[in-house]
Amino acid sequence: MHIVSFDIPWPADYGGVIDVFCKVKALSEAGVQITLHCFEYGRTHSHELEKLCGKVYYYPRKGGLIQWLSGLPYIVAGRRSEELTQNLLKNSSPILFEGLHCCALISDPRLANRNKFVRMHNIEHDYYSSLADKERSFLKRIYFRKESARLKKFEACLKFATKVLAISEKDKRELSLRYENVICLPAFHPDETVFRGGQKHGYALYHGNLSVGENDEAALFLVREVFSKLKHPLRIAGRSPSSELRNEVKHFTHISLYSDLTSDQIREVVRNASVNILPTFQPTGIKLKLLSALYNGGHCLVNTPMIAETGLDELCVIADSAEAFCKSVNELMEKPYSKEEIQKREAVLQRTWSNQNNAQRLISLLQQNP
Repeated sequence: MHIVSFDIPWPADYGGVIDVFCKVKALSEAGVQITLHCFEYGRTHSHELEKLCGKVYYYPRKGGLIQWLSGLPYIVAGRRSEELTQNLLKNSSPILFEGLHCCALISDPRLANRNKFVRMHNIEHDYYSSLADKERSFLKRIYFRKESARLKKFEACLKFATKVLAISEKDKRELSLRYENVICLPAFHPDETVFRGGQKHGYALYHGNLSVGENDEAALFLVREVFSKLKHPLRIAGRSPSSELRNEVKHFTHISLYSDLTSDQIREVVRNASVNILPTFQPTGIKLKLLSALYNGGHCLVNTPMIAETGLDELCVIADSAEAFCKSVNELMEKPYSKEEIQKREAVLQRTWSNQNNAQRLISLLQQNP
């Protein structure tokens, strides 16, 4: 099969590329020969991908005013490539487009008789609208609003897909209001078994890509509204924290910020934390950091938007106010994490989130007639 990725999915160090890389790995291990097509803008070519795929192609992502004036969403316009089209035409294998980002040619008549699938990581126009709501820069707010409107219009291209692979039941339900070809295929992720060992080190952890506005907002909430009132240590881990977050953390000796950890180091601090604390104020898609915490960590403390319609609420403690977070942190930091809770996680996660099972589901779809 062909997989068209919006970015080079290695290293698998942020949400979207984690799903892409782990999907490639699971399909490769199941015997699928993959031709991977990657748009590149700042990440290096990867030997790790070449070990998993029969062939890897790289295409430059174009930027600048010409792409903005095209009328297409900017994230789509920069990923138009005739070279990609010609490579897809070399055989008749099914094609998986990762996100609307890569769908500039899904309606191309030359691909009319092909099995074409689109992975939807988010309802993209809702995601960009939420980014606009949280953006402080006036010019960036204008960009996000315009991009949201263009993505809402462009989404109609999904009618050309054999199947649309929503990442959550919530997204499936919304997309099914507009399209008849939608199924839910849960996110692929780095873990297949629940971690059973490890000594907890008496701290709470928040982790995420801190360059993303929603994660920055969540971290600031924890610093200002929760741990400013507590004595328990909080560690915040993630790349590119804002200057505002850096300055807030400086006011507290029991709050630490780690901005240069590798994926393996992130997993280690997740495993060592007594409580993984994960609020979100943008309930879009599925948060892969939640799965990481459930597979690797101890107690998991979240708010309702983080687990909405994931089926994971029974594995988490839920708090929806600063006061409730404070109360739950105090309780959970003193509570051992039991073998019974680990066994419950294993049963629930295996039911829906097994990479092997979901790879087989995808393979069955690929084998259907277009």
